[in-house]
Amino acid sequence: MLNPDRVKLARMRLGLTKVGFAEKLDVDRKTINRLESGDTEPSEPLMQKLVKVTKYEPHFFSGKSLEQPDADGVSFRSMRSVTQKSRDAAIAAAAFGYALDDWVTARFNRPTSDLPDLGLADYSAETAAMALRMEWGIGNRPINHMINLLESHGVRVFALAEQTRHLDAYSFWRDDTPYVFLNSGTSCERSRFDAAHELGHLVMHRKEGARHHSAEHEANAFASAFLMPEADVIAQVPRISTLQSLIAQKKRWKVSVAALVYRLNKLGRMSERQYRHFSILLSQSGYRNDEPEPAEREQSQIWQKVFSHLWRQGITRAHIAREIGVPESEIHNLLHGITGRAPPSVDGTGMATIRLVDNLGAI
Repeated sequence: MLNPDRVKLARMRLGLTKVGFAEKLDVDRKTINRLESGDTEPSEPLMQKLVKVTKYEPHFFSGKSLEQPDADGVSFRSMRSVTQKSRDAAIAAAAFGYALDDWVTARFNRPTSDLPDLGLADYSAETAAMALRMEWGIGNRPINHMINLLESHGVRVFALAEQTRHLDAYSFWRDDTPYVFLNSGTSCERSRFDAAHELGHLVMHRKEGARHHSAEHEANAFASAFLMPEADVIAQVPRISTLQSLIAQKKRWKVSVAALVYRLNKLGRMSERQYRHFSILLSQSGYRNDEPEPAEREQSQIWQKVFSHLWRQGITRAHIAREIGVPESEIHNLLHGITGRAPPSVDGTGMATIRLVDNLGAI
């Protein structure tokens, strides 16, 4: 029997309105309304069209309903430029992320969240970033690996395989578990900043949400301060010289040269005249879009260990997809660019224990 929730989920994942979905299926909108409300069962020809258009197997549409995050609780990076269709597609991806995460949680011991609610203290973004660094024992050191840092503190990190430059990342809380989705098509530097930006939302806007007018600005300021702590930047960049020297210096914090220029200006280490000069140079050199001397993109240590363990047991992504009733392509999308292989350890409970190395190399 057709599950109407699954039809709607498929439409959302495709980023289609009901009208657009109807056009793809060569039916009228009333038919889509009836399918999504459960008032009708599709004919065999319509079922074949559903499969062809969505590229989902027929059994997907008869599976149980999947939990989805509350749209009002999702913090989207660059929220103003994200269309409703893109948001719907991203939220639908999160439903698949929930299903995969629950399957893995039942089999692996992973870190639980210890993210503080810094919004309760009414900190400025700069103060919140430093407070979190102190609580996590990072001090003023550069953060070598943002994904590993997030995962070591219980954040669930997934890839976001969206073909749009407007949707870089998003985050939300599911009860006491934080989730971050990062666009797998951006540079390492941009992805790290996006991860820090979403971390800012998670620790500063948990209660009030991220829809108030200053939330994006606060998350950007948090990310800048979290990745480039004031004391370290001032110590390492005593004077401003050439664009090439800034390109060399930005490697310490693995940020874009544009982010470093902005941070130096905000810290008073670069005058407004210098800031305008370097901003023009960045644009003329094409470095706003193509990062010079880019860092290697980060991969998840936890997902590497999880799938290494599963592969040894002969469990493939196709097997997982069948068990949780989602398309294998969606599991691939959730993990695209952030998975690899690494050996796990196993504890006495028979559940694989995932550990992150807590040193400068992991941080």
